[in-house]
Amino acid sequence: MSREQRGPNEKLGTVLALAGISNAGLARRVNDLGAQRGLTLRYDKTSVARWVSKGMVPQGAAPHLIAAAIGQKLGRPVPLHEIGLADADPAPEVGLAFPRDVGEAVRSATDLYRLDLAGRRAGGGGIWQSLAGSFAVSAYATPASRWLITPADPSVEREAPRPGAGAGLTAAAPEHARVGHSDVAKLREAAEDARRWDSKYGGGDWRSSMVPECLRVDAAPLLLGSYSDEVGRNLFGATAELTRLAGWMAFDTGQQEAAQRYYIQALRLARAAADVPLGGYVLASMSLQATYRGFADEGVDLAQAALERNRGLATARTMSFFRLVEARAHAKAGDGVAAAAALKSAEGWLERSREGDADPTWLGFYSYDRFCADAAECYRDLRMPREVRRFTEQALSRPTEEFVRSHGLRLVVSAVAELESGNLDAACAAGTRAVEVAGRISSARTTEYVRDLLHRLEPYGDEPRVMELRERARPLLVTPA
Repeated sequence: MSREQRGPNEKLGTVLALAGISNAGLARRVNDLGAQRGLTLRYDKTSVARWVSKGMVPQGAAPHLIAAAIGQKLGRPVPLHEIGLADADPAPEVGLAFPRDVGEAVRSATDLYRLDLAGRRAGGGGIWQSLAGSFAVSAYATPASRWLITPADPSVEREAPRPGAGAGLTAAAPEHARVGHSDVAKLREAAEDARRWDSKYGGGDWRSSMVPECLRVDAAPLLLGSYSDEVGRNLFGATAELTRLAGWMAFDTGQQEAAQRYYIQALRLARAAADVPLGGYVLASMSLQATYRGFADEGVDLAQAALERNRGLATARTMSFFRLVEARAHAKAGDGVAAAAALKSAEGWLERSREGDADPTWLGFYSYDRFCADAAECYRDLRMPREVRRFTEQALSRPTEEFVRSHGLRLVVSAVAELESGNLDAACAAGTRAVEVAGRISSARTTEYVRDLLHRLEPYGDEPRVMELRERARPLLVTPA
């Protein structure tokens, strides 16, 4: 459905030319973004021509998807007014702010948590289906710089307003409770459980969806309650962990716009917690997302921000992980020298770590196996199959019942290395095992890895082994209706 404007939409035409997107290209991008949000859209080059030459305004989420598609190409958010679609329903900017004031930070985070993921608060429509801008790496600039300048708030003590004292709270609101250490402990237990489920079953498993629910039902009222500075720091830290987890799960399931908002709020909460290593961990997560989305230079910046602020503060194992994330970004950017230096540093930090170090609980996943797995991905991006095989063999040498998704990703990387080494049989064998693992979890990222492997195998499409692998992968690649 569309409605007509007066005359051509010259703004849209100008921005499309600036971005170098054809009518057919925009239609394809909008349809793809819609499919990621569960929408079935069938726009074509004629549809785009009507938007530009006749000023037709598509209805529903389409204007926001158009802005998102163009924004992805330009690498920055594109507001609706810039493309002549300001008359469309405005999309919420919730979750993108990084307030300086702690009270505003609480409001920003709880506003995000209280959005119904199935619709706009009590309304319908699917909140993540209609968010504007999709993933825009530029949205990380202000949060990262503000965190670097001031990684800890001076005080977070809070006395909640009494019932009926204003602030829009009702007398029955639970936010007025005095928060204690036991309340925080429950949030940390929830985070630990969620980490285990995510590693074993993927970010799209139904249990993982309980994290946003926990943030909305449990964490939000606590943040709006009363607490001392000590309890408040712990509360903000536990909530930051859960919020980062929500972002990671959204990232794993392909909901990049949701992940970005959760990450920004997690970083702000880590600042309120005065937990610099945790803030670095959130920045590392942002870096991995930016790198994955094709913004490797920004990925380097985010990883280095985590490193610089944590010198002398974080444990050796933590610093190793930050350096590993930096290596991933350098490798994606094609800088082999910088990637190798970062990998060497990461391995050195890991060798200096000791059993009794006060490593944070959220780093429990990181071991030498994980280092090897990411090193293999670095060398895959640098097209060095011999190194990929060497590190992948080490990464796959241990059982991974707890980290099923990681095992699947490692198998795909192994298959790519075998293929680039000319070992088609071994590539198909590893690919078959990867497909079997991917079928047991809910992870869009793992599926995307498998899809990339199949793309690399296209020159061998007539080979029976490749045909069999493609057939095995078919159910995995079918987009749900």
